[in-house]
Amino acid sequence: MSGPGQPSVDPAAIALLEQAALYALGTAGGVTPELMSRPTPCREWDLRMLLLHTAESMAALTEGLDGGRVGLRPARAKAPADAGRALRQRANDVLASCSRLGGHASFVAIGDRSLQAGLFVSACALEIAVHGWDVSQATGQREPVPADLARHLLRIAPVLVSHDRESLFARPVRVDPAASPSDQLIAFLGRAVPARG
Repeated sequence: MSGPGQPSVDPAAIALLEQAALYALGTAGGVTPELMSRPTPCREWDLRMLLLHTAESMAALTEGLDGGRVGLRPARAKAPADAGRALRQRANDVLASCSRLGGHASFVAIGDRSLQAGLFVSACALEIAVHGWDVSQATGQREPVPADLARHLLRIAPVLVSHDRESLFARPVRVDPAASPSDQLIAFLGRAVPARG
């Protein structure tokens, strides 16, 4: 059950978020200090910048899940020395928050606006999954987004990115209609599908 101040969220959205966090946690397991300067599919970001961005996004998500509100100007903490560890810790925080949620739809306040909690959680699942994929590419693991997670995210991605696509993702990339769910998802979000050797 949700506690005071916590949003209650559709269990299906929570399940998506849990899958995304577990996937990101798995890809972050391949991060080592010597890989931090590697390029990523996110233009102009090296692996360290990507890890820190994803960890910050997960911290905001946890804030929204635990308190029903995300501040627009979070306090800036000093960047952690171990960005991979920071991401793994934040992914575990997300999973812990998920375990405390459930029930009927409510809202998460983001600055002076509010977003339906299930939509907030689903959008966060999408961002975490795609950045997990980015980490996997940068570290050479090449782990696809799990097929079931990718299929679910593909169904809701057009709604999630329709209002703010240009600031969040690049234009969709063409992909073979028979491509895997992971390849279709990352192509929809503007990533080039890696060549299979």
